Amino acid sequence: MSTRTPTNPPARQLVDGKLTEASDGATYPILNPATGQEIGVAPDSTADDVEAAIAAARRAFDETDWSTNLELRVRCLRQLHTALVDNAELMRALTTAEVGAPAMLTSGPQYDAPVETVRWVADLAESYAWETDLGIGEVMGVRSRRTVRREPIGVVAAITPWNFPNQINLSKIAPALAAGCTVVLKPAPDTPWLAAELGRLAVECTDMPAGVFNVVMPRDNSVAAVLASDPRIDLVSFTGSTNTGRAIAAAAAPTLKKIFLELGGKSAAIVLDDADVAAAASMAAFSVAVHAGQGCALTTRLLVPRESYDAAVESAAGTMAMLGANDPADGGTVCGPVISQVQRDRIKGYLDLALEEGGRFATGGSVAVQTGELEGGFWIEPTVIAGLDNTARVAREEIFGPVLVVIPHDGDDDAVAIANDSEFGLSGSVESGDPARAHAVARRIRTGTMGVNGGQWFGVDAPFGGYKQSGIGREMGVAGFEEYLEIKTIAEGVK
Repeated sequence: MSTRTPTNPPARQLVDGKLTEASDGATYPILNPATGQEIGVAPDSTADDVEAAIAAARRAFDETDWSTNLELRVRCLRQLHTALVDNAELMRALTTAEVGAPAMLTSGPQYDAPVETVRWVADLAESYAWETDLGIGEVMGVRSRRTVRREPIGVVAAITPWNFPNQINLSKIAPALAAGCTVVLKPAPDTPWLAAELGRLAVECTDMPAGVFNVVMPRDNSVAAVLASDPRIDLVSFTGSTNTGRAIAAAAAPTLKKIFLELGGKSAAIVLDDADVAAAASMAAFSVAVHAGQGCALTTRLLVPRESYDAAVESAAGTMAMLGANDPADGGTVCGPVISQVQRDRIKGYLDLALEEGGRFATGGSVAVQTGELEGGFWIEPTVIAGLDNTARVAREEIFGPVLVVIPHDGDDDAVAIANDSEFGLSGSVESGDPARAHAVARRIRTGTMGVNGGQWFGVDAPFGGYKQSGIGREMGVAGFEEYLEIKTIAEGVK
């Protein structure tokens, strides 16, 4: 076992209010991606465990007052928030160990910011207008007082990825619970421990009734597939790859259940000819290196004026080379390991493809060499690819690693056309010396979020989601909360 083994309690699934092993006792290893060493084991939830979790969530929704007791829900969410704050030191260490997330990020989007989501959602639920009076209307001589009610959708299956597990787990769980739904959480098998800790804190530190929140962690996706097809599930909230999102949508279709999908991206950072191209290229490279490029909304295509192309490539490469790939436990690290050997091999395949397509590496391009304990980890050099256009596969497909492709453009219209020439539409950015010009370009990009001149769109109150094949629906903000609500119109006859 690694000396980096977290001190958290062992990972357990949560089913109907009980922390348990898998029903058959099976487990699988949890690896530290920085070292490749085992740091714990997770229960390999069986089909019976998933069935029990669904049944518990259904029963808790149908037979307890969770869906109607707003005071209880708000109290439980505030208890959970307090528990997450009180356990922050352990959770941050576990996030770095299990996810390979740089320690510096746990004070932001990898832990502290997601924890604040819970408090914000509790406040929102308490002040939310659950009923709206439309006044009296008349249809064919019948006068009616109309009221619009918001009610919880029911049982939610939350299926989450490994790259920002605290952020994505809590951005699904908190609004679903606040809305009055019950939840079955299925985390990625690469990062089950953080989800298990959420389950433990919910049991030990809150007044949630048994079955309201359940956590199962099967390693085999076929075991988890029932969450998308089971008629007792009313909504599937999924974040992950576009291909898996398609499969979930197909599985959910026969029961016509609601789906929320936050999927892939290949976002463009557009630099206009009146911007500081070198500074913008450096900023884009830094962004893609953060957490080894393992973020769906990162701007992995850098679009720069053709006449400034060489300077932009040089600046981006200099930043990437300076950052390197380093120990995530070091407080100064920006780019740590990728999550697994499978992911490292996948990224390396794209790097090989870039050369086959006629590209070149301005920096990086290979597996990063480490020594000592880190030698067994999953490392990729931060890489800048030059010499390709937007038709190259590495410019079109989501690589999910610290890889930036630099593409020339010939003016604002061309930059917009290149940015929009993608099956994805999740995020993007524009840099210009003229804010009005930058906003004009931003409005033409078909994506769910856009940054202008360094603006950061991420926030608990800001809706996040994508156009096109980047997803369906929105997470976070009031819009994200309302994904978990149904709308009912009630009309009372009046004289």
